[in-house]
Amino acid sequence: MAVPPSAPLPCSPFYLRRQAPCPQCSWGMEEKAAAGAGCREPPGPPRAAAVPCFGISVDQDDILPGALRLIRELRPHWKPQQVRTKRFTDGITNKLVACYVEEDMRDCVLVRVYGERTELLVDRESEVRNFQLLRAHGCAPKLYCTFQNGLCYEYMRGMALGPEHIREPRLFRLIALEMAKIHTIHANGSLPKPILWHKMHNYFTLVKNEINPSLSADVPEVEVLERELAWLKEHLPQLDSPVVFCHNDLLCKNIIYDSTKGHVRFIDYEYAGYNYQAFDIGNHFNEFAALNLGSLPSCPRCAGVNEVDYCRYPARETQLQWLRYYLQAQKGMAVTPREVERLYVQVNKFALASHFFWALWALIQSQFSTIDFNFLRYAVIRFNQYFKVKPQVSALEMPK
Repeated sequence: MAVPPSAPLPCSPFYLRRQAPCPQCSWGMEEKAAAGAGCREPPGPPRAAAVPCFGISVDQDDILPGALRLIRELRPHWKPQQVRTKRFTDGITNKLVACYVEEDMRDCVLVRVYGERTELLVDRESEVRNFQLLRAHGCAPKLYCTFQNGLCYEYMRGMALGPEHIREPRLFRLIALEMAKIHTIHANGSLPKPILWHKMHNYFTLVKNEINPSLSADVPEVEVLERELAWLKEHLPQLDSPVVFCHNDLLCKNIIYDSTKGHVRFIDYEYAGYNYQAFDIGNHFNEFAALNLGSLPSCPRCAGVNEVDYCRYPARETQLQWLRYYLQAQKGMAVTPREVERLYVQVNKFALASHFFWALWALIQSQFSTIDFNFLRYAVIRFNQYFKVKPQVSALEMPK
């Protein structure tokens, strides 16, 4: 995150006609936000305002001209020749650039351009709704606008965490508290359904129908994958993990630590939605396996093929401490060892689904992504870990 800003942009002709908002892009939220534990929220049920949508398409290979058009709409008082930019290179499915005029980036607009064919992996309409829902609960930055192939939002100040940080008790306590807060969010009082099976079915169908002929010999056969998916769908719901509003992609770089306020916030809501509580936590625990090898080029979601070490998956005692923080924040009172143990079993079983989910995701990325990364090899790593830990995880029993 601490990339030095670029030099001021050369003077740019900002004489563009104002774009009318797209009628189909008025993402007005009608969900009434219930008070979440500790969320900063005004009195009464907030209702998010409609977000403007501009008929602008930004070239992925030449972001700046389109980004400047958007800045002209969002910050008309900024002088074009004073606008500075900073590119962020951590993104895996999108491209991101910050636009600002002051050195301290106090007022900074992030312009995110969707990656090629990412609509196969991400429901963009749901992403915007989830963004607004989280914002209504004080858990997300401001969403300024959408445009034809992306969105603009507020820069969140702080440090993006690395794998060495999420293992620190002082910080993982804050992460557990923030996750507990988000898990209390409800929209519209409707009975939520988990998105896990729908997404995994869609991913598997893509793998089966479009990607199968090019699979590596190291990837399990489609028939094996189909059986495993059926096994997961049969066994995991029996654990009775609550369905809550989840982030679903809590890798290190999606956690921002603000040392001045002493809290963390989560960013990037592409995969957010109602899901099993234990999946969200188990998915995060799998991210403990990432190593921080400095400037080695890597995909942040994949942690770099040579940077994954599942020996770093959190030990039982670390998990129990993390889960105790989480449950106490969620319930607002002390919890029993049985409650912690129950969640421990659920989380480790759902961590299997996390391996399977991101392995399918990586197979799809290997076919369509333009990023220079060995997604196929990463899929093999996740499948291998799935099959390696499945016997011992399956043997875990819920406390009496």
